[in-house]
Amino acid sequence: MSSEIRQKNVGWNLAAYIIMIIFTVLTVGPLVWLLYSSVKPHFDIIRNVFGLPKTFYVQNYVQAWNLAHLGILMLNSIFYSTVATAITTLLALAAGYGFAKFKYKISGFFYFFFIMGLLITVHSVLVPLFVMETRLRIDDTRLGVILPYVAFGLPFSIYLATSYIRGIPDSLEAAAVIDGASYLRIFKDIIIPICTPVVATMLIFSFLANWNELIFVLTLTSKATLRSLPVGVLAFAGGKTRNYGLQFAVLVIATLPMIMFYVFSHNQLARGFAAGALKE
Repeated sequence: MSSEIRQKNVGWNLAAYIIMIIFTVLTVGPLVWLLYSSVKPHFDIIRNVFGLPKTFYVQNYVQAWNLAHLGILMLNSIFYSTVATAITTLLALAAGYGFAKFKYKISGFFYFFFIMGLLITVHSVLVPLFVMETRLRIDDTRLGVILPYVAFGLPFSIYLATSYIRGIPDSLEAAAVIDGASYLRIFKDIIIPICTPVVATMLIFSFLANWNELIFVLTLTSKATLRSLPVGVLAFAGGKTRNYGLQFAVLVIATLPMIMFYVFSHNQLARGFAAGALKE
């Protein structure tokens, strides 16, 4: 009986490895093809799409950087992502502390109100958002981009922060109150340091979401100097050039920062989600 169980386990493990290998090839394969195609001249790509490069044509990157104005686009993406992520994380921590530790009757209603934001899609509010920003005269401004980023990032971040802070013992807060600490000082000196794992998770998750966002910037801005990297890549690939080598180089420049960011932060992201789940 034990041998049959071992054989079944071996069979399941083998099937799992095969599935994971196939998934890895399907995921990594296009990235590898994109990388080596970006250093091939346009005519070599046309002649043999999947062929390896005969020489490394690095001029693709130089020309793509200049033609697509990737410098200003990348700076805009960094600005939007950094500012919106910082604001979202701070507001989510403050709201999470309030929802988790202040037991008002209306707290549950507001918490539910924020969590319902997870069900709202970007496309469902795009037109009224554009009309509202136009009337407020903040359309085609950096503020008009950052505010929707923060609004759509808050629901999930508040959920993470509230779930984590609920697991913090009330005795820590009670002891600080007895010592005369204000709630603001408790939040700054106790809650925030304890919430370091979930803060890191919120920072990483929000930054990735803001960096990859496309629809808001595309709809709410018209000036080229306000566009972000995803919008610039879309415009460049959509008609500015038919040179596949340049297009692939632009895609590599836009994709590589996020791949590196995820490689260095995925362990912290997983630990933060696991910590939040255990606290819940």
